[in-house]
Amino acid sequence: MKIVLLGYMASGKSSIGKILSKKLSMRFIDLDDYIIEGEKMSISDIFKMKGEIYFRLIENKYLKEILSKKEDFILSLGGGTPCYANNMEEINKEKTISIYLQGNVSTMVKRLIKKKSKRPLIASLSDDKIPEFVAKHLFERRFYYEQAKMTIKIDNKSRKKIAKKMAKKLKKMPKS
Repeated sequence: MKIVLLGYMASGKSSIGKILSKKLSMRFIDLDDYIIEGEKMSISDIFKMKGEIYFRLIENKYLKEILSKKEDFILSLGGGTPCYANNMEEINKEKTISIYLQGNVSTMVKRLIKKKSKRPLIASLSDDKIPEFVAKHLFERRFYYEQAKMTIKIDNKSRKKIAKKMAKKLKKMPKS
């Protein structure tokens, strides 16, 4: 089983993925970390030095590389990954279970403001500009996110509770 977690930044893809990997005894891979390792530079440096187009090209390359692995794993994507280079088609191929961690605008804004300095996309925005930015982004990305095979609502739930609910749903799924 290959499980792919997608959703907006701060939806908990990495933290929930790590908890879920322990519950299901599966390897956890974070796409951003995988890219950092492969490129030997941080995501923000890749954006700064080589630009977003280069980043989206290598993101697609590394995504395909991970998806082609024979082993089972849980993969957390970057927030924008599903929206580029036919990535959702790649993700939804074969035995992959894609899960959209869906949060409403206010949930995402609350989480993002807490860690604003670690988020290059919003670091330069004033707090009052973030809700509009998030709402616009979620609207633009919804089409891609909603192609996931499963949606889990994350509003007002702890990461542990979300991971527990996901593990329960996944264990009930038929093994193909």
